[in-house]
Parts: sequence; C-alpha cells; structure tokens
Amino acid sequence: MKTRAVRLYGKKDLRLEDFELPAIREDEILVQVISDSICMSSYKAAILGPDHKRVPNDVDKNPVIIGHEMAGNIVQVGAKWQQQFQPGEKFALQPALNYKGSMDSPGYSYRYCGGAATYAILPQEVMELGCLLKYSGDSYFEASLAEPMSCIIGAFHASYHTDMGSYEHKMGIVADGKLAILAGAGPMGLGAIDYALHGDRRPGLIVVTDMDPARLARAQALFPPEETKKAGIDLHFVNTGNIKDPVKYLRDLAGGAGFDDVHVYAPVRALVEQADQILGRDGCLNFFAGPTDTAFSGPINYYNVHYNSAHVMGTTGGNTSDMIESLRLTEKKRIRPAVMVTHIGGLNSAAEATLKLPELPGGKKLIYTGIDMELTAIDDFAVKKEKNPHFARLAEICQQHKGLWNAEAEKYLLEHWQ
Repeated sequence: MKTRAVRLYGKKDLRLEDFELPAIREDEILVQVISDSICMSSYKAAILGPDHKRVPNDVDKNPVIIGHEMAGNIVQVGAKWQQQFQPGEKFALQPALNYKGSMDSPGYSYRYCGGAATYAILPQEVMELGCLLKYSGDSYFEASLAEPMSCIIGAFHASYHTDMGSYEHKMGIVADGKLAILAGAGPMGLGAIDYALHGDRRPGLIVVTDMDPARLARAQALFPPEETKKAGIDLHFVNTGNIKDPVKYLRDLAGGAGFDDVHVYAPVRALVEQADQILGRDGCLNFFAGPTDTAFSGPINYYNVHYNSAHVMGTTGGNTSDMIESLRLTEKKRIRPAVMVTHIGGLNSAAEATLKLPELPGGKKLIYTGIDMELTAIDDFAVKKEKNPHFARLAEICQQHKGLWNAEAEKYLLEHWQ
C-alpha cells in the first residue's frame, strides 16, 4: 500500500513524500485518513525535532509521520482485532497512549502512524489501550476535532475544589459557579466556551477575555445572548487591553470575591499572574496553554495558596473517557467543534501550515489528506471563486451555516475537489 504523508526528519524539517507502507501484522490495523486538524503541539514537535520528548532521537534516519487529530475509515484489520473492528467503519483516534510508561504517541513517534497521511498503520498498543474509537457522526472533521475538544473537556474535569477542614478533592469545575477563560477567543478558547455552555456540568457565570478585537467579535457572534440565556448562563466578553485595571474589573464581574475556576489559554507570564490575582477562595487555576520555554515561570501568591486554598495545576491532553464524551456530545449535536475551524487545506499545505502555525491568523487549520488545496480561510472562499468555481459553492454552503465549516461543505469538498 502506497501512502502520501508529511514526515519529520529534524528541527523544522518537514517533507511531503510518497512511500510504501509495509503489510500490516496480525495485531495492526490499516486506516485511510480523511481529515487531520493541525495542533500547536505538532508545531512544537516540528520546531524541536528530536529535542521533543515524544520524537525519537533517530528521526533523521527513521522519519515519523506528524499529525494526531485524525479521523477516517478502517481499511484492513489484523487477525487479532477482527472481532472488534471491521473494514469500512469510521474511526477517531485518542493519541495520548501512555503505554507502559512510554511517551510514544501517534503523530510524534511512529514511522507509519500519523494523521498527515493518506493511509497509516495503527500499532497494536492503540487498540490494546482502547484508543481506536468508532464514530457514527455525519462528518469526518468533527471526529478529528474530538481530540482537541477532549483536551478541553479534560481540563474541566481536572479542576478540583475542597471544603474547609476536608482533604477530599471534589473534581470538576464548580457547578453554577464562576468561570474565567483568559485569552479565550482563540480556537481552543471557543471550544471551551461551547463546552461550558452545553456540557453536563455548567457554570453560572463565564467571563472570556482577550486583547484581539477581531477574535472577540467573532466569539460574540458565535455565542449570541439568546443562546447563553437559553443555557441559563451569564456570559461576558472582555477586551482587557482597553481596561486600566483588568484585575479589579474582572473581580468586580465576579461579585468582588473572585472566580471559582480560571483557565489560561496562552503561555504569557502577565496572563498567568492575572489569573492568580482573580482567583477566589478555593479557586482552581488551570494553566492549559503549554509553553515551549522550559524556564517559563511567574509569581504566585502563596499567601492565598496557604490561607485561601488557591489551587494551581495544568493539564495536557485528554484521556480516552474525555474523547468518548467529546464524540458523543458531537454526535448528539450538543457541541459544535466547527467553531474552532477557520481554514481548510489539502495535504500539500500541511507542512508549511504546521511550521508557520503561530504566525497564521484565525483558528484551527483543517487538512483533508486526499486532496491538494492551498490553505484557505473560510471567509476567503467567495473571493477565490474566480480561481476555482468550487470555492463559490463552498462559500454558499458555509454562509448557510453561519459561516462555519460543516458536514455538507465537507461532503461537497470530498466529492468535487481533485
């Protein structure tokens, strides 16, 4: 079986190549990848190369396929798994394996398993750990986005709180409590807002901050007041760049007592300090955004840690349970992972998009591996209709879905794009 894939050879060295996959073994599964959304973690792996904890040291001789937010079809099943999986079934993948203490993971560590490929081979540990998940939704892209959504869901579940005099940790954000999402108008922040509004455990107040007016305007358009009122939640968007004393302003929004849960979605020292300063009693700060700087640090008020029971933690990735929750909420149309997506491209655009990810505007970049297509903003489809008439139809479809990528647009793309 021949595949076309983006492979990592070293620091900033990504190559789109055609090569032969070996025949699968009895404990492996061959899959066709249809969609793969690009994660900031893939950028970090591409920049760091073998210095990344998940990338092998010999990647220059044995390159790995990048991409881990993948979805597609099962093609061939090894004998060991034929009672559990069948060719033709749709799949999503939970890449955080944690197999026998190893950090190896699809999209970072394997020669033949990654999302930026037309075909890939899943190693036996993926199935052994229950990380190959069946999916019955309408689209492939929503299954790809189940992985970043699972990271968000994991962060909500990992927050913890206590009662005075008790050492028992009560897991999860405070129900009907006060939640702040800092730097929250980016793709992952939008997913967090969506989950906070429509998950099983919901806050009573959500305050979303950012300093980018365009991102805030898009976030407000995606989550209008009538939707938040229906959910019974008070939602505020705040541009902290326009406020002289943002800490006081945010604490006042929380009634002066501070927030029960604060999630930080950008690795900025001033932002982490601000998060610490707006925590209420027994508040939990989740540093969600992973930095590339190994010396990243900032002051924390340890008086509040001691006397106010302030909790500081961080999460990276979600577990399989979080992934399953993400898939099920998507299948029931309770959450809309599409709010994260702003750009669509083909496999030919994946390497450049990965290496330039921090510089690119907008939200999630979604790659369809079976096509060649320059990375294009959904908002630019109408502008490019003269270049390719298919853009005109894609623009029409997305306009019918509030400017969001959707299952109908995906179906049209897969059927008509070369």
